[in-house]
Amino acid sequence: MTISGDKDTYSAALIVVGNEVLSGRTQDTNTSWIAGQLTDMGITLHQVRVVPDMEGEIVTAIHDLKDVVDYVFTTGGIGPTHDDITAQSIAKALGVELELHPEAFQTLVRHYGDEAQVTPPRKKMAMVPKGASLINNPVSGAPGFQIENVFVMAGVPKIMQAMFDDVKTRLKRGKPFLSNTISCSLGESMVAHDLEAIQNRYPSVNIGSYPHYRGGVVGLSLVLRAADNDMLHAATDEVVAMIGRLGGVAHVLSTQYASPA
Repeated sequence: MTISGDKDTYSAALIVVGNEVLSGRTQDTNTSWIAGQLTDMGITLHQVRVVPDMEGEIVTAIHDLKDVVDYVFTTGGIGPTHDDITAQSIAKALGVELELHPEAFQTLVRHYGDEAQVTPPRKKMAMVPKGASLINNPVSGAPGFQIENVFVMAGVPKIMQAMFDDVKTRLKRGKPFLSNTISCSLGESMVAHDLEAIQNRYPSVNIGSYPHYRGGVVGLSLVLRAADNDMLHAATDEVVAMIGRLGGVAHVLSTQYASPA
């Protein structure tokens, strides 16, 4: 199911919860995956914040972000152990009680096969903020939840991705972002002045400059992103012309836009 929005683009923030990420014991791969999914839906990932398993830090992050973006996503901290405190922290941030969700509890009973197997730590995974709706978890049973514009998911990538399949059906979508990547052997300092001028002429096109080192050769990748096809096409043509004018050769590595009609 696709929900068309009434805006060209929507914004989002991601809160990654977990001491294990901050300590380096666990590598966060969820951010890049979520960013890619959102880009395809015309949703800009405005900010990513990594916070420890501390109630005050989670509450502060929710307060800082939920009213400045369309959607807030969280990953991590909804398991059965003592340091899984995301649900209670979000309840506190939004000023509601944490309660046992009957449907979530029955989901756990079905998953474990017997109510007796839903031990107190497992039962904790059925505790959600009052008024929240559940996010389906077809992998391990324990659901995530949505309350207002906050979507709470597991930190394990496989589980998070399965939950996001449900989340996607609830998000309004803007125009998908189009992108073009141009590679050349010029240095950043050579293109900086002219590139800034192009960016100023095309404010709706995001232009990023990324030096690279490939095969012993220093080069530059220029990535252009926009929701408007014609603006992206025009800005790309100007960047290619600029590179040629400065004595370089432009290689268009990916073309994800159509020629203007």
